[in-house]
Amino acid sequence: MKKRQLLSSGKMVSEIGLGCMSFAGTYGGTSEREAHDTLSAALDLGVDHLDTSNIYGLGLSEQVIGSFIQGDASKFTIATKAGIWRDREHGNRGFNNKPDYLRDELHGSLKRLGVDHVDLFYIHRRDRDLEIEDVMETLLAFKQEGKIGGIGFSEIAPASLRRACSVGQVDVVQSEYSLWSRQPDLGLHSTCRELGVALVAYSPLARGMLTDATPDPARFADNDLRRNTPRFVEPNYGFNLPYIDRFKAYAADHGTTPSALAIAWCLARGDHIIPIPGTRTKEHLADCAAGSDLNLTDEMMAEIETILPSGWAHGDRYTPAQWAGPERYC
Repeated sequence: MKKRQLLSSGKMVSEIGLGCMSFAGTYGGTSEREAHDTLSAALDLGVDHLDTSNIYGLGLSEQVIGSFIQGDASKFTIATKAGIWRDREHGNRGFNNKPDYLRDELHGSLKRLGVDHVDLFYIHRRDRDLEIEDVMETLLAFKQEGKIGGIGFSEIAPASLRRACSVGQVDVVQSEYSLWSRQPDLGLHSTCRELGVALVAYSPLARGMLTDATPDPARFADNDLRRNTPRFVEPNYGFNLPYIDRFKAYAADHGTTPSALAIAWCLARGDHIIPIPGTRTKEHLADCAAGSDLNLTDEMMAEIETILPSGWAHGDRYTPAQWAGPERYC
């Protein structure tokens, strides 16, 4: 597995990471044993970058990682997040970037993971009541205290990134980026490159659409976040399927899988981009990791662009309620 730079300190990680939201059962039932098998497979494959959050299963994802590493995080570079709060009883959601709240949540994450620091700490979503410069001061204090190694923001606009960088070095911005969600190409992609910031791409497989097993919305569980997402609701879902079928056929014609090809496309878009496909199984992780071995030619990139041109996906990527968190920009 090849490496890419994640932090401004020079910290290198596998060019493909592992998104650990699935360990909390977000996309289907799983178990601690299955998650541990996947983490063990990650080490065998050379995947050493784990991405989790305090809200993935209300801490369950972090607990599963903690029970696997048992206090020794030396084999992994671990990133976690805070900034979104959830009401356990009613499921209400909001955003809080205040210093005391972030500190308490960071300490909770460290306890669940069984470590005294994390390599990377993200603001999961911005609290619009606070200036991003003030939030940066909080994060810089955590870094000075040795609680975090790097600073990240998730789903912020290029202009916000510039404001944050005026206070201190932002190491990473995490954003949805794939062949069906290409908003970062409107400015975030180039701004990250200009400022020396890694772009961690979550959902690089289009929430399961760019895989061998196309998701069936009729089988989504009640807690599946895709359940009401416009792209998975008719008629949009039906409009999207022919595009997906053509992409799958193209992957097969080139002796690979749609997952590996979609990951390879992300990697080819820039050497500062690190995709973090999420999975709960070791088999799917191996499929994703195979993308590191694919070297896409300019001709192949052009052919993929013809099959899945920018803006091809029908339907918005979030519901109006889900759009409350990410920053929009043009």
